[in-house]
Amino acid sequence: MSRSRNLTTGAIEQIVSILDGWSGKLTWDLLIQSVARRLRGTYTRQALHKHERIKRAFILRKQILSTSVGTRKVISPELQVAKDRIARLKGENGRLQMENDRLLEQFVRWAYNAYSRGLDEQFLSRPLPIINRQQTP
Repeated sequence: MSRSRNLTTGAIEQIVSILDGWSGKLTWDLLIQSVARRLRGTYTRQALHKHERIKRAFILRKQILSTSVGTRKVISPELQVAKDRIARLKGENGRLQMENDRLLEQFVRWAYNAYSRGLDEQFLSRPLPIINRQQTP
C-alpha cells in the first residue's frame, strides 16, 4: 500500500461511511487500518483528525459505541445483518444530523453578518452568474 497525500472529498465521504457502520472497539489505529484496506492508501492519525467531518464522525461514533456495550445478542445471521444495517444507518443519521446542525449555525451566522452589512435577502438570493466554460481568455 502506498502513502496517500491528500484526502479528497470522496475519500472523506468513504471514511465517515466506515465510521457510520463501525462496530466493536474503535481507535484511531483501527480506523487507519480499515481506511488503508478500503482506500488502498495509508493516512496518519493527524491527517484524519485534521478533517472536521472525520474528527466529528469519529467522536460521535465513539460515544454511540460506548453507550451500546453488551447489546449484541445474535439470534440468526439474517437478523444480525439487519441489526448491523440498522446500526450503520442510525450512525449515519446521527452524523448527518450533526453536520446539518453545524451548517444551520453557519447559515445563521452568515445571515446576521450579511444583514449587519446592509445586504438584503433579494441581493443574497440573486442567481450565480453563468460561466461559459467553452470561452478561452
